[in-house]
Amino acid sequence: MQQVLALARKEFRSYFDSPVAYVVITLFLLIAGWQFSTSLFLSNSPDLRTLFSIVRFILLFFIPAVSMRLISEEKRLGTIELLLTLPIKEWQLVLGKYLAAYLLIIITILLTLIHYITIASLGQPDLGATFGGYLGLILIVGVYLSIGIFTSSLSQNQIVAFIVAFVIIFALFLLDKVVMFFPGFLASVFEYLSIDYHFNNIARGVIDSRDIIYYLSLIFFFLFLTVQTLESRKWK
Repeated sequence: MQQVLALARKEFRSYFDSPVAYVVITLFLLIAGWQFSTSLFLSNSPDLRTLFSIVRFILLFFIPAVSMRLISEEKRLGTIELLLTLPIKEWQLVLGKYLAAYLLIIITILLTLIHYITIASLGQPDLGATFGGYLGLILIVGVYLSIGIFTSSLSQNQIVAFIVAFVIIFALFLLDKVVMFFPGFLASVFEYLSIDYHFNNIARGVIDSRDIIYYLSLIFFFLFLTVQTLESRKWK
């Protein structure tokens, strides 16, 4: 685990050694803040449901853009071979890069707590729903990012990685919105597989272990696929 944390620290520092982190955080907060402020004055309702809806939509594009370079950039530059010759295993490389990007995005999302302070000054927002909403966003980020790093491992082309990640993420996002077109059994399956369905459960302030297990299972699944993709290079 020491190698994982060392790689994660190095990767995380690299975001702030370049304009990447500052651009990512500023752009995210500007878009979320502008949309939230506009909707707040229109609805005149002291809660964060609108913010959570906005952030969930932004993440559909935001996370594939952040994650597309995680491994594809190493492949393009040829440094992936150098990294894998070091005393570090594939899973350690994947987990280190994943944790660094995860921390960057979580920090960005937590900065939106400034909107909670604004809402609290106008009324009494539901603390349970607020906690559930942020917990749901943190779990969604974990899933989206695991998909993003997986697609980044498939190609050295960052645009391809972005598009494939977006398609997978958008499909999982839409599943509970098309259930009315399918019969009962399939509708239940699609609803359960939907990322948004589980978020809505958590955002009500009710933390169900089934929803947590769903998110953690998807994260593990896509990280496992990423490791397998890197290990398959040994057989080529």
